[in-house]
Order: sequence, then structure tokens, then C-alpha cells
Amino acid sequence: MMSLRTITSGRVTTAVLASCAALAVAVAPASAAPSRDLGDRISGNAVNRHLVALQRIADQNGGNRASGRPGYEASVDYVANKLRSAGFDVTTPKFEYQAYYLDKFGLAVAGQPVEGDALEYSPATPQGGLTAPLSVLPPDPTPGCEATDYQGTDVSGTVVLIQRGTCSFADKQRIASEAGAVGAIIYNNVDGALNGTLGDPADARIPTAGVTKQVGEALAGQAGAEVHLDVQSRLETVKTRNVVAQTRTGRADNVVMAGAHLDSVPEGPGINDNGTGSAGLLETALRLGSTPKVNNAVRFAFWGAEESGLVGSTKYVQGLSFEQQLDIALYLNFDMIGSPNAGYFAYDGDNSDGVGAGPGPQGSAQIERDLVDAMAANGVQTEGKDFDGRSDYGEFIAVGIPAGGLFTGAEGIKTPEQAAKWGGEAGKAYDPNYHMPGDTLANVDRVALERNAKAVASVVQRYAASTEGVNGVQTRAQRAQLRGAEGALTAQRVATAEPEQHAHGADAHGCGRDRA
Repeated sequence: MMSLRTITSGRVTTAVLASCAALAVAVAPASAAPSRDLGDRISGNAVNRHLVALQRIADQNGGNRASGRPGYEASVDYVANKLRSAGFDVTTPKFEYQAYYLDKFGLAVAGQPVEGDALEYSPATPQGGLTAPLSVLPPDPTPGCEATDYQGTDVSGTVVLIQRGTCSFADKQRIASEAGAVGAIIYNNVDGALNGTLGDPADARIPTAGVTKQVGEALAGQAGAEVHLDVQSRLETVKTRNVVAQTRTGRADNVVMAGAHLDSVPEGPGINDNGTGSAGLLETALRLGSTPKVNNAVRFAFWGAEESGLVGSTKYVQGLSFEQQLDIALYLNFDMIGSPNAGYFAYDGDNSDGVGAGPGPQGSAQIERDLVDAMAANGVQTEGKDFDGRSDYGEFIAVGIPAGGLFTGAEGIKTPEQAAKWGGEAGKAYDPNYHMPGDTLANVDRVALERNAKAVASVVQRYAASTEGVNGVQTRAQRAQLRGAEGALTAQRVATAEPEQHAHGADAHGCGRDRA
């Protein structure tokens, strides 16, 4: 940085210093929060009212709100009507996909029943199931993620046991299939049930089951035992909708986008997963309003078919042109923010935890810091959560959009250290009713719900004011102040400096910035 000492006139030095000081004040840090925090206007009771509505919708429609079913369509109408009544520009874009239905599942090893479940989009076995020997793939840091993992392990004609970790379930069963396996059993690498998806019917190669860590470790000692795997599944074309609503004010080329999936699994009403994220986001939109005094437009999305493999959000992003993707400054994701044995997690944007998938796109680290700060303002210390690909941020990250979000835990187990820090019960799942009929209104920690909802609103409002900390884009006001201050400074220099001094020292702005 070039020094101001190269300007020799005392009058000019004083004027320049004064003007630069004024400019520094005018261009305040873009991360400064607005004086009135939107989070303070978020009421836990108001958020919970939306959950009551979703519960009643499920009760009136077969006990669930799964995409393609009446409960989901009623949920879409509820959210869209609320947003339209508030004046938002609302669309409900339609899409279709192949929905997966599991009619029967059975797993036995050495003649003994084994508890587990088929991974979503698992191909069906022949009627009556398949019978084959069990092979065991030795775990390594990337188990089953490379073809070389199978060197020295013959899995041809077997059902292969693979540890979860690093790569997707789809990749694990595909590579196993290419090695000759006729079926796969993937076991968890942490305590709790393994619930997963192969993501896309086109990626599904062999019947695949998921089991717990404890079951998998027990099976690892039974190589050669007879496996009977029975998966009776089918695909049906489903037409459904997303809900997308945008403010009528703010820049449309630097949009702050926030999303939550609105669908449940077919097994239950999905009030925590993900009624809580949807309700918190909806209340944020209603409190912000459709014509707020903001610099950046805010786009709220309520995704369909998340539980079928992130379908709604993936199709949405893939349907945007490159320029339309570029208009999205960042994406915030809120999936399960009221788990009954709540943890408090923010997605690990900078990979400081060194776990799993690595950092998000440039700017994700700042999003994590801002979410951590917002939760700290509500009295909560968060931990990091890996971008493990299990929620709707996935396709945004894939195209380079900075992302982050909050999460209170699913089937993972709360540690004693977490229980001491956050309360709740150690040794139990964050949500023991995850993907089950018991995910009802009674399955929500309302303290966690309100804390997270307030943080959602605070961070959305912050980025509506400025995204400079994430992507370097200043607000209109900052740019105008900068231009005005620079113009006044240039006029001051012209009026007071001697001619030969115009070629020296500071750059054209007079504040000693390096021109290189």
C-alpha cells in the first residue's frame, strides 16, 4: 500500500486525511448487522403454529406429507397461499421423477433374521429373494470407493458387506457390482440406523441393504455364511411441485436464497423432518415481508421430493442457466431445526473439522461464521456438520454456489460431551423418530426450534443487506457513498494541489491504495 507521505502540500495532506477518514466511515464493513434484528421478531409460538397446520394436513391425508401424495399437495398450498397473501412473487414449478416404493424387505444371514432396510432406489431381487454367500470388504479410509479396494477380495457372486464412509452409497454399490457382487449390505460407521438413498434409479445396479454399525460389525465375522436378501420394490412416475417465492425489492442479480424441504417420508407426518425447517423459513419470510428495504432480493424455496433423493432442489438448480445460477449469491439450507434431543450444528464451510467431503465453495466459510455468531447470540455454541450430501445444498455446491445451514441432528447419537454442553440425553439419537410415524408435533424441542428460527431470520436479514463478506458484492448504498466520497476527494485535490503534485504519490482516489 502506497503511503500518503508522497503528497507534500500540508493543506492537501490534511484534506486528504480528513476525506479518507470520512470515506472509511462511509464504507462501513458490509457484515455489520442492521440495527433492528429480524430474529427478535421471530416468535416460537408463530413458528409452531405452522407446525400445527402441517400436522393437521398430515392427519387429514393418510398420516403423511410425502411428495406426490395429497398431504404434500396440501402443504404446498398452505405455504404458497401464506406467501401470496403477504405479497410475495410466488411460483410453484412442477417437475416429475421416478418415485420409489418398497413393498417388501427381508434379510437373513446363516438362517437368522437381520434387522435392516433397503436403501432407497435399491433394485428389486427376483421374486422370493436371492441367496448367495457373504463376502466382507476390509474397511480402509475410503471403504468401497475405488475399484482397487477389491484387489485381494473376491466378491464375485456374493453379497458384499461394505462400511459406510467418504463416497456415496450409489458409488459403493456400483463399484461392488463392477467387481462381480450380486448384492450389497452397507453398515453404518457411527451409532444409529442407516437410512440412505442410491439417489437416482439410473445409478442403482444391485439390491442394497443398510444396517447399523453394531449389526455390520457382527456380520464382518461371518464371511462365507449364506445370505438371503429379499427386496420387492417398484418405480412410479410422480408429478409434484416446489414452492419458490421472492421479495419484490432488492437486486435480482445478487439474490440471497434460503431453502427447506417441505415433504415428509411416507411413513409419517415429518414434523421435525422437515416441518421445522419449513416453518422457520416461512415465518422468516412473513416477518421480512415481500417489499422490505433491502439491497439484495431474497428468494425462499420449499423443496419437493427431497426424501426421494434431493429431486426438487436438484431439478431446480439444473434448470437454471449459468447466468441465472450466477445471480444466486449464496444458498442457506435448513433441514431439521427442532430435533427432540437437539444438537446444534452449522455446516462446516471451511472444513476446519477435517471430516468427510471437504469445504464448500468459496464464501461458505464466511456463511458458517455468520451462522455460528447468530446461534451464539441466542446463547448456543455450535459444532460443525460435514457437507455429506444428505440435504438440498448438494446441487448448489456442485455448481459453485456458496452454502451453509443449520441442523439439530437426525439418527446420530448424542455424546456425553454434547449432553453436558447442550442438555438432552447422551447415548440417544438426536431424533429417535427420524423417518418414522412418531415424527409428530410431540417430536419437537421448541426451545431448539425458536433458537434456530431466530438465527435463520437474523442471517437472512444480514445477507439481504450485504453479501460482501461472502462474495465481495457491496450494497448500492456503499457503492454510492464510495463514489461520492471519491468524487469529493478528487475535487478537493484539484482545487488545492499544485500542478506538479498531481503526478505523485497516491492513486487517483488519494487514499494511498496500491495500483499494482
